Amino acid sequence: MDRILLYHTGFEEIRSPDVHHGRKNADFGQGFYMSPDRSFSERWAKERKGSNTVINTYELLTDGLRIKRLDRDEEWFDCIFSNRNGKSDLLSGYDVIIGPIANDILYDVFGIPTSGFLNREQSLQLLLVGPVYTQVVIRTEKAAEQLTWLSSEVLDHEKIMLMQQAMLREQEEYQALFAEKMEKIADLQ
Repeated sequence: MDRILLYHTGFEEIRSPDVHHGRKNADFGQGFYMSPDRSFSERWAKERKGSNTVINTYELLTDGLRIKRLDRDEEWFDCIFSNRNGKSDLLSGYDVIIGPIANDILYDVFGIPTSGFLNREQSLQLLLVGPVYTQVVIRTEKAAEQLTWLSSEVLDHEKIMLMQQAMLREQEEYQALFAEKMEKIADLQ
């Protein structure tokens, strides 16, 4: 039996994730987004007055699920572009999607690669900038039934501040790389 350990950070313990809650125009469409990388999931930690910040741990049994694995390539780009622009869902036949996060939203460069201002090749070049982090999206009730909540842990203020500082440093590095790539693209025009 194949299993994947997954993490989700938020403001509550989520024992039964809702696959219908979430934006349809996210990278891989509507679903419950998690990561197999605990450290990356912790980087999403924020504080909210009156709430705890919680990292939930899950186990996904993959037997019998239709799983689509994507790499940073043209197929991945097509799926992201289609979802963000409200076009047909190219991944509707799958229970679970596993693939890279598009860093343009993660590091706040206003969705330039999928804005339509650049051609396809230029957009893909920009989406390839920066580190690769994996997201796992539970898209169907069938997959949600095979997702087991294992535990939750409240993250303290100190941990959250450390994670936010790490994310800020990484964002600055990413934005410098992104700007450098944008300049190269502009020079070629």
